[in-house]
Amino acid sequence: MISLNREFLQRTGIVAMLITGLSLTISGCQNGGSDEILIGHYGSLTGSQATFGISTDNGIKMAIEELNAAGGINGRKVKLVTYDDKGEAREASTAVTRLVTKDGVVAVIGEVASGLSLAAAPICQEGGVPMISPSSTNPKVTKVGDMIFRVCFIDPFQGKVCAKFAREHESLKASKAAIVTDQGSPYSVGLEEEFEKSFVAFGGTVVSKQTYQAGDQDYSAQLTSIRAAEPDVIFVPGYYTEVASMILQARKLGMTQPFVGADGWDSAKLGEIAGDAINGCFYSNHYSQEDPSPKIQDFIAKYKAKHNETPDALAALGHDSAMILFDAMKKAGTLEGAAIAAELAKTKDFDGITGKISIDAERNAVKSAVMLEMKNGVPKYVATIQPGE
Repeated sequence: MISLNREFLQRTGIVAMLITGLSLTISGCQNGGSDEILIGHYGSLTGSQATFGISTDNGIKMAIEELNAAGGINGRKVKLVTYDDKGEAREASTAVTRLVTKDGVVAVIGEVASGLSLAAAPICQEGGVPMISPSSTNPKVTKVGDMIFRVCFIDPFQGKVCAKFAREHESLKASKAAIVTDQGSPYSVGLEEEFEKSFVAFGGTVVSKQTYQAGDQDYSAQLTSIRAAEPDVIFVPGYYTEVASMILQARKLGMTQPFVGADGWDSAKLGEIAGDAINGCFYSNHYSQEDPSPKIQDFIAKYKAKHNETPDALAALGHDSAMILFDAMKKAGTLEGAAIAAELAKTKDFDGITGKISIDAERNAVKSAVMLEMKNGVPKYVATIQPGE
């Protein structure tokens, strides 16, 4: 049952709609008039980071197909309701409000971008509907409340992984780093803080810090300043669209330093846009397409057969999010949000596409990360880093 208080309804401007349709919404929550169980997904299906939302949606749909083919949840099929948030916070809030109050979903999966998860998570929290983010790494996301979970590692771990790799990997051994941050992105700002803290703790020096805004196309001023500081490595915790353009411009300025980034780089578009300029650059991610694990290779083969492309980490995380949700729903024995959340919180060593996943007391995933190197436009496996290493 979805619990909605009056203050929440007034703030989201949907009192009139609920007065006329509340009984239908409640019925949808319990799936009383349908043999299907509804779950929701909100993601960037259009816009500058559209590959994120599309890949995630594809992964979720594959998981649902597998579940339904095996009999569903206690004999009932699961149906996905997906809305495009266009990469905008207001659209994300609108989409999740609709999923929770009109569609009556029992759980929500999303978003990729931390800023969009932070915009929508309070709606799920106040509505009593569990939400699982596949890949929002900013620590603030799950602090919204006890209905909010994630299946990806968080920025304190990812930032430390990138800093340690930059300092110690044999191909880098960087003592001086520059950082370029998207100042409007909680994801980028959080990673910048964690990388700098760890890089300095490991004995390195940050010699230049620059900022940009998502959608910028000219990075010449930032890059010229960085070039003068002569760093050994340049850390850019951004998304693939801006990163690719930035690296192309850096090479035209004669800068040869390797760039290092995080999971926001993960898209086939990165290599397509940057071309040879991206070769020799590294980023942290949730899984490697080169992992020989039969589970991973089977997932890749099925995804390729369906979509004619190799799945990125967002597709794998979408699949893992759905499978962990289904496991919790089966164990809960009810579609009550609190009961499903209680089972999600108990997740231990779940065997996912992106590795063994356990949920800690803060509803974050404890799991490993991989470092990948771009070669000929394709990410190639370099190393796996376990929590605590």
